[in-house]
Amino acid sequence: MVKFRSFLTATVAGVAALTGAAQAQTATPNAAYVNAPVMNHIPDAQKPSGHCGIFETCASTKIGLGKGDFMVRLSGVGVLPQDRDSSVKVAGVGHMNGTHLSTTNQAMPELTVEYFITDNLSVDLIATSTHHRVNAVGGALAGVSGRQVTDVGSAWVLPPTLTFAWHFRPHKRFNPYVGVGATAMWFHNARGSGQLGLTKLNGGFTGGPAVNVGFDYQLVGNWFFNADVKQMFVRMHAWAENRAETLKVRAHESLDPTVVSAGIAYRF
Repeated sequence: MVKFRSFLTATVAGVAALTGAAQAQTATPNAAYVNAPVMNHIPDAQKPSGHCGIFETCASTKIGLGKGDFMVRLSGVGVLPQDRDSSVKVAGVGHMNGTHLSTTNQAMPELTVEYFITDNLSVDLIATSTHHRVNAVGGALAGVSGRQVTDVGSAWVLPPTLTFAWHFRPHKRFNPYVGVGATAMWFHNARGSGQLGLTKLNGGFTGGPAVNVGFDYQLVGNWFFNADVKQMFVRMHAWAENRAETLKVRAHESLDPTVVSAGIAYRF
């Protein structure tokens, strides 16, 4: 009996020892797994370098504008003819004293390209085409036509303008400027209104100086907001006639349009 109890005690002790060893072996790998570092981010060495979204301002983004920058700008533009002075002459009758011309305002999109020659000096070219109606108002023509306002006709105007601008704050987000340049005007798709039988309308080529003032403001990344006011000094020469060419009306007018624009630009 004593031998049996000794054997049973030894067996239980052996089983306990084996169980403890097995648990120790199982705990060791689990503990190592639990305590291992978790890779919850990409190491800096594996991240792509130099990437910056088109609508992001990053460490590599150049602030402001300067030498070598090339910009393309899309704006909404308002063309406001000033009609400072004008004269109207009817062939065979003479000058229509007191009659002046009135040209309608117009709004259109405008495309501008600009290049920075130096940090302060840039050159830009605008391109747009606007449609205007021309009226002869009052004076002696009103007595001839019986109308206070005579609709002469309408025409499209293409006024490319080249401007050199001086920028006061290069490499700053807010950069005001002033400029001086020249504009040329082509009148195309002209049509007479039919009043007084005037069915033909023609406008000659004209041009003159231009001055402007405005500013660029860097919004985000390479995107800029621009506002600009140009004053052009041009004189229009036009003539209208009936189909039989028996009635001819000639007009000269200082259009001198003020061109106001605002838009978004992207720097390349």
